[in-house]
This record gives sequence, structure tokens and C-alpha cells, in this order.
Amino acid sequence: MNSEAGAIYAAPVIDFITVSAEYCVTLEKNEPVGKKEFISKITKLLPLIYVKASVLPETEEDGYVMLQDYVSEDDYNYVLNRVWGILKEDDEYLEVFSPDLQFSETPVVASISENLADIYQDLKNFISVYADRNEECMNAALQKVMENFRTYWGQKLVNAMRPLHEALYGDNQQEED
Repeated sequence: MNSEAGAIYAAPVIDFITVSAEYCVTLEKNEPVGKKEFISKITKLLPLIYVKASVLPETEEDGYVMLQDYVSEDDYNYVLNRVWGILKEDDEYLEVFSPDLQFSETPVVASISENLADIYQDLKNFISVYADRNEECMNAALQKVMENFRTYWGQKLVNAMRPLHEALYGDNQQEED
């Protein structure tokens, strides 16, 4: 087994795939779920995803590999609308870490459902590449998900945690859904 194959099958990668798959299934479910139950599950999965992503092994770039996008616009919109439908008035929050904030005279509003759908898109594409079992593509997908975690969705994940925590444990939490 070459070093590339060793990295793509390393225990931290398998752990990350497992948690990512659970996250994707949670967002894809086509069954009613209460707000409190959903937020409780997501607030447990997001930190796990963050930790598992932060310990992924580095891989060597092995040339340019064009990766397929498995998540369609319809898939993305389904997840976005499903999460919005669950969270409703708890979906929007004031963003305090946006670079746009320093140039804005008005608050910057962000959306939990959009953040979760963005994370979903990257994780679903990643695990779908792994399901195809093409090692060259798996290596490229691992590199891409790590880079996107560092530069894009890692920040979206931690930003979503604050309002989700408030919705679950804050003074205005819902007693029942």
C-alpha cells in the first residue's frame, strides 16, 4: 500500500467519513422531526465533525484530478429548506465574525440553514467520492475537504454553533416543538 492509499484509509479519515455520513443522513431525512430534537442532534454532530476534520492526515497532491459534484442544486435546496422549516424563527442570527462587518453600518445577518447546507454539500460530495472507491479521486477529495474546512465551512460550522446553542439552552428556548 503506497503512502497515498495509507492516508486515504487512515483511521482518522474513516472516523471523519462516519461522522460526516451521520450528519448528511440527519439533514436528508424525509420525516418530521421536532426543533429541539433536531438542534440537540446537530449540536452534538457539529463539534465531532470539527474535531474529526482537524485531525485528518495531510496528503500529497498527485496531479490535478477533476472531482464530480454529487450534490445537485435540488439536493442543496432540499436540505436548506428542510432545515429552515425546522428552525423557522431561530434560523437567522447576527454574524459577529464576518469580514463584511467592519464595512457595514448595519448588522450582518446569517442563516443557520445556509451554513448547514453549505457544510452538507462539501461533506456529501466527499463521502460520495469515497463510495466510488477510486483511490486517486479519494486522495483529491480528502485534500479538497481539508482545504475547504480550513478556508470555508469550518468557520461556518463554528458560527452556527453559537445560535444553535442559544436556541437549545438559552432563555428563549422552546419547551416543546
